[in-house]
Amino acid sequence: MEEDYYMSGSSDDEGDCYSSDQEAEPLETEEPDSPWAPSKSPSSKVITKESLLAAQREDLRRVMELLSVREQHARTLLIHYRWDVEKLIAVYVEKGRSCMFSEAGVIAVERVDLDPPKSSSKVMCIVCMDDVPAKDATKMDCGHCFCNNCWTEHFIVKINEGKSKRIMCMAHKCNAICDEAIIKDLVSVKHPDLAEKFDRFLLESYIEDNKMVKWCPSIPHCGNAIRIESDKFCEVECSCGLQFCFNCLSEAHSPCSCSMWELWRKKCRDESETVNWITVHTKPCPKCHKPVEKNGGCNLVSCLCGQAFCWLCGGATGRDHTWSSIADHSCGRYKEDTEKKSERAKRDLYRYMHYHNRYKAHTDSFKQESRLKEAIKEKVSNLEERDSKLRDFSWVTNGLYRLFKSRRALSYSYPFAFYMFGNDLFKGEMTKKECEIKQHLFEDQQQQLESNVEKLSKILEEPFDEYPEEKIMQIRMQVINLSEITDSLCKKTYECVENELLGSLCYTTHHIAPYHSKGIEKAGELTVGWSAPLSDNNIKCRKKAADEPPGDVIETGQASASGSSYNSLQYSRKRARKASSSSGSVFDLNMPAEAHPANS
Repeated sequence: MEEDYYMSGSSDDEGDCYSSDQEAEPLETEEPDSPWAPSKSPSSKVITKESLLAAQREDLRRVMELLSVREQHARTLLIHYRWDVEKLIAVYVEKGRSCMFSEAGVIAVERVDLDPPKSSSKVMCIVCMDDVPAKDATKMDCGHCFCNNCWTEHFIVKINEGKSKRIMCMAHKCNAICDEAIIKDLVSVKHPDLAEKFDRFLLESYIEDNKMVKWCPSIPHCGNAIRIESDKFCEVECSCGLQFCFNCLSEAHSPCSCSMWELWRKKCRDESETVNWITVHTKPCPKCHKPVEKNGGCNLVSCLCGQAFCWLCGGATGRDHTWSSIADHSCGRYKEDTEKKSERAKRDLYRYMHYHNRYKAHTDSFKQESRLKEAIKEKVSNLEERDSKLRDFSWVTNGLYRLFKSRRALSYSYPFAFYMFGNDLFKGEMTKKECEIKQHLFEDQQQQLESNVEKLSKILEEPFDEYPEEKIMQIRMQVINLSEITDSLCKKTYECVENELLGSLCYTTHHIAPYHSKGIEKAGELTVGWSAPLSDNNIKCRKKAADEPPGDVIETGQASASGSSYNSLQYSRKRARKASSSSGSVFDLNMPAEAHPANS
């Protein structure tokens, strides 16, 4: 029965409440085995600064074991393929080892040829043209040898230019990537701070260059990153409590697509519709070009700069005029374009006001309803003190959670409709008749959802803790039914957006985060099973390309020491740690942008 589904208690993870003052305390009726809790491990993971090194080493280990290469080469390959191990394996199988190494700048040579000359001899550096002792020169995997001073200056320049993750050899037309251990050793002699910066860049490349990992956009920064497993068009919740769109790093905004939401934010932030009002009610002065508003009936207008011009056509004139004409000026011919522009500006302004007013109304309603948590907590407490047969009040918290979730989706549906059925994004995608049909379809779904959300809100605001037990049972059934209905309508609205509207587009592609009845998924803590220090001595080759000769395999030796312990590194983003604002709370508000404390 669906009734049992809504009678169960809400979980800690799905019942988080954003509060600017304090964390909401869980209600006593909350049950640990709630159906709102995820039935499987989260598909997104939180990477803290403690687990970042382990996460990076896990991917390095996989590549090192697969290809039987040193750590520096594994890192070079992963950075080239943006830390996508599956893509790296696919390229390896499809193109072979040599082609993959060549594209990534990894030189496959035998290490016996890399030994420098004897220490008693001298070599000439072709960069500075000096003869230097062999011990003061370094040869890279590609075979090019230069003096340590030239190498050091080359590395310093590249690190300061922000190219430290892929520093190439100095030789002309050589695309080989330099050994990271050699880079660190040479730079640390003169600039130890720069060597630490280089080490930090290599470590943070796991986040900066990885399309499946992104920093949490919380302000101040919590220091966490989020790693997803599959679809980048999803909404996640960091352990700090912030919910955001993984693709664009804005606040969670489904059923709006990322491009729609960005345009809507800009439109609201810049107050660009004020420009439309100015266009409708003012005209620019032909001399100073400032907007001038007409405050009288005469069509001869004077700007503050002293310039007189005709209000009808905007042309500069003299001041001599009569009630019927302006001296030496005539503009009696009808100009259709001017009239059309004025009418279009008015129409666009009224349309924007329609959608913005409703978006703002639901956002404001959300702010007001978010205060219900304390009232609901008090009502449940009063009901528990009564001598009643009804002892399970989880339907109240589940109903409140569903109200917040549905109100949030309803709020963001208006920016979506503004762009979906306008001419800004999808001009030419639909005929006028098709647009009208799809708009009516969507608005029917939207109005049904809006009607039931308002009913649910009204019921939850009633003082039902003062009602007799029979009426409480009636309200209980109403809340359970409305919770189920709004959940179903939200799901249908998302399906309408994905399949009937965005799915039918021919020339443009828009994606939205899928709908989940349980709400936005909270990312779990990253657990890496392998965290021991890397060593090439323990690496065994799992696979070799069939078409590759044995001499082309890089001989494994000592693993490159890519850096010191992560604890000695400083984050390049030096931002204060944000205290968690959602742990242990009951209500997951899924707040709209304007209602979220992090965005205020």
